[in-house]
Amino acid sequence: MTPAELESALTWANTINLEVYYYWCTAIMILIHAGFMMYEMGASRVKHTLAAGTKNVLAFAYMIPTFWMFGWWIYLAMYQGFTPDWEAGAGGVPWGDSMGPNLQDNASGVFWGAFTLFACTTASIMSGAVIERIRMTAFILLAVILGSVVWILSASWGWHYAGWMVTDWGYHDFGASGVVHIISGFFALGVLIHLGPRIGKFNADGSANVIRGHSLPMTMVGLMLIVTGFFGFLGGCLFYGGGGPTGIGQWTNIYGMPTTLSAICFNTLMGIAGGMIGAYTKTRDPFWMMSGALCGVISVAAGMDLYYPGLAFVLAFVGGVIGPMAAQFVEKMGIDDAVGAVSVHGVCGILGLVFAGIFLGGYPQFADNIPSITFGGQFKGMIVMVLLGFIPGFVFAWIFKALGILRASDGVQEVGMDVEIEAMAYPEDIKTIN
Repeated sequence: MTPAELESALTWANTINLEVYYYWCTAIMILIHAGFMMYEMGASRVKHTLAAGTKNVLAFAYMIPTFWMFGWWIYLAMYQGFTPDWEAGAGGVPWGDSMGPNLQDNASGVFWGAFTLFACTTASIMSGAVIERIRMTAFILLAVILGSVVWILSASWGWHYAGWMVTDWGYHDFGASGVVHIISGFFALGVLIHLGPRIGKFNADGSANVIRGHSLPMTMVGLMLIVTGFFGFLGGCLFYGGGGPTGIGQWTNIYGMPTTLSAICFNTLMGIAGGMIGAYTKTRDPFWMMSGALCGVISVAAGMDLYYPGLAFVLAFVGGVIGPMAAQFVEKMGIDDAVGAVSVHGVCGILGLVFAGIFLGGYPQFADNIPSITFGGQFKGMIVMVLLGFIPGFVFAWIFKALGILRASDGVQEVGMDVEIEAMAYPEDIKTIN
């Protein structure tokens, strides 16, 4: 084999490796949505169980065509801000050659698929917060706005090698603490302010009542599936290209900085364990123990590609402690977040960006056009993410409330949201607490 033939074979091998790798990352990420479905059904009372599951599955289903129609275009075209790059965006229009079967294009479909699953994740994060009282139509519309517009705009700004937050501030967010989790958590907060609490959540004096889901075991298994799916999610944050030390290929983050799957495996597992232990130490609550796994991973996700594993464990432990504390604060503010999504994803997402600014400050980004990581850049990025998530959630929920389509009637809530889908989760007529 001549050198030219060898180089061509290596290039083709890299292409196939990339295609296969993202294909299976996308498949593993679907476990996140199986997990969210179980998690939210278990966290719901019996009379709301199937409505919670159906809502989650429909968000997944609607996200796929809408992300194909305009979501991917937003990512490719809007990295400069609100001024589109029409030439770059041409690769994301649904009638383009790269948005359908093309024997010369091995990558576009699997990249689009991975990003679509990220979009579905944002909708699933919001869906748990609003169970037992949001109307199906309003939820689906909000899910599409969040996943196929708002989230991918944040990704274009801060999760694109040429995104303005990256090139101007050195914004670093390897595992999407900001671009997925802050966006979703604070979008949910904006919705919850207008949606209002579940019937019976708060007393006249403002004190809160505990509303327990019908199956904590189902919720715990669902959360464990989400943790499993995180390996696909975080694996999908890597890029495989040429130029590695052997000449065969090199893993990089989305900004082009070298990293390895080994680093991600170390710190994903340390994040899971640290968050679980932190939350359980704080609460002794099995629900928060499992939610703590998410708190931990999200708290280290932004800098996961660069952290020493011992540091990742400590930061995740802190996230596991702060997550349930933040949920208590949200509740004291009179906001009914049924599963703690604002705290787990929003607050721990903030921790992720701030921790990266503190512990990775001064770290070079290995690209001439990207400044080094700084606390200031991470902090400014955090502010952008909070506002970009909260404002659309607040505004669109206000519009839907004004139109009378946001919240189910008290009568429907009393009977159970499952009445809207004309189904029963447990037709054997079991006796349970409403």
